Amino acid sequence: MSHPHIDQVKTFLLDLQDRICSALEAADGRARFVEDAWQRPAGGGGRSRVLGAGAVFEQAGVNFSHVSGDSLPASATAHRPELAGRRFEAMGVSLVIHPENPYVPTSHANVRFFIAEKEGEEPVWWFGGGFDLTPYYGFDEDCVHWHSVARDLCAPFGAETYPKYKKWCDDYFYLKHRSEPRGIGGLFFDDLNTPDFAQSFALMQAVGNGYLDAYLPIVGRRKSLPWGERERQFQLYRRGRYVEFNLVWDRGTLFGLQSGGRTESILMSMPPLVRWEYGYTPAAGSDEERLSSHFLTARDWV
Repeated sequence: MSHPHIDQVKTFLLDLQDRICSALEAADGRARFVEDAWQRPAGGGGRSRVLGAGAVFEQAGVNFSHVSGDSLPASATAHRPELAGRRFEAMGVSLVIHPENPYVPTSHANVRFFIAEKEGEEPVWWFGGGFDLTPYYGFDEDCVHWHSVARDLCAPFGAETYPKYKKWCDDYFYLKHRSEPRGIGGLFFDDLNTPDFAQSFALMQAVGNGYLDAYLPIVGRRKSLPWGERERQFQLYRRGRYVEFNLVWDRGTLFGLQSGGRTESILMSMPPLVRWEYGYTPAAGSDEERLSSHFLTARDWV
């Protein structure tokens, strides 16, 4: 197994953050990202960038972080006891986009690298990442496009890659307490370190670079659709599911908080406005009902 090149990964991630922010600003056409550079007392830091009150995006956050420490939090060692007592570095780009128009889906993407080292022993390292889409009003065309991009970027890495990571995404972004998916899925992978560093890094780069190809055409198709108070209220209600997943089930949120990460950056994924309604049931045959019956089901879109 080839030795990891940490500097190469960091260079790619910083450039990826820059490129995604530039593309989202161009798609929005009005708002700009505000950067908040920060340092972590226990080691490392990052660049948090947030765009708010845009013409298209109500809130968009694109974060880079590179943190390090002498020991890992419980969330990291619970399933990997061999990591206990190792010094670690974790770096990644994570983003969540909450558009204003209810017909434009929320999207999330993350690519990351982790390494734990101990003197006299081989380093333990892996890549992780993926992207997923959370529509409020679904369109088959958008779902097919999203998954086509995911499938095509996985193709050079083997025929089994897309089905494996697609199922992993369906299984991971699932609200167990409600027995429903968070959205229409996409890709999710973790613990990737085979066959070697170069190939693993190449796949992580493909996922990071593929996000804009998957998302921006959907934004372009939907951002000018007219909407009203009914659609807005349903969007705010469904955003509640996003909050529930991130606070109850997301391992990244837990790792960030347990490792002493920057709370503002970790919770950047929360939507700016959200609501809950007790016992809500959409009208039979409505577009709102169709979200659950047609789109929020684990299915093969391509």
